[in-house]
Amino acid sequence: MHDPVSLAHAVRNSQALFLRYAEGFDDTNRVSQADGLRNHFSWTLGHCALTMNRAADVVVGFNEPQALPTTDWVAGDGTAGDPSRYDTESVGYKSEPVPNASRYPRLDRATEIFRAAIDRLASAVAEASPTMLAREIQWGGSTTTAGDLVSRIIFHNGVHAGQIIDLRRALGLPSVTG
Repeated sequence: MHDPVSLAHAVRNSQALFLRYAEGFDDTNRVSQADGLRNHFSWTLGHCALTMNRAADVVVGFNEPQALPTTDWVAGDGTAGDPSRYDTESVGYKSEPVPNASRYPRLDRATEIFRAAIDRLASAVAEASPTMLAREIQWGGSTTTAGDLVSRIIFHNGVHAGQIIDLRRALGLPSVTG
């Protein structure tokens, strides 16, 4: 069984561990891509935020995705993002990141949306009972528990942080780890 407090703490910790790699990204390079590295920084923030929001839906008991705040998200066709909101289809599973800055929020907004998703997931986990976290759910074609899904989402954030490290190197940004 998962301890909701510890699991929520781990979700919150993933924010600082992920965002440390934001240093050096700004509105001029947030959609920069490199050979063999298609996931740019803005796409990655939105993709992780969307995934965490969908996981929060599961943790609180929904089996289907719920409506997201229209201040942060638009349900479009992958081209409807703007300087303040992500289009869910532009950052969803199997979406293709494009180097068109007009389709993604400015970096400060993208970071706010990512932080809001961390807060939403961590709060949902902290308020969940161990029974809720033990509930079997479907995710990505397999069966898991809500608590194991949260652990998987934390790992997912880490995988994408690793991709950002590779992107930083390819773009010539300095190391942030010392």
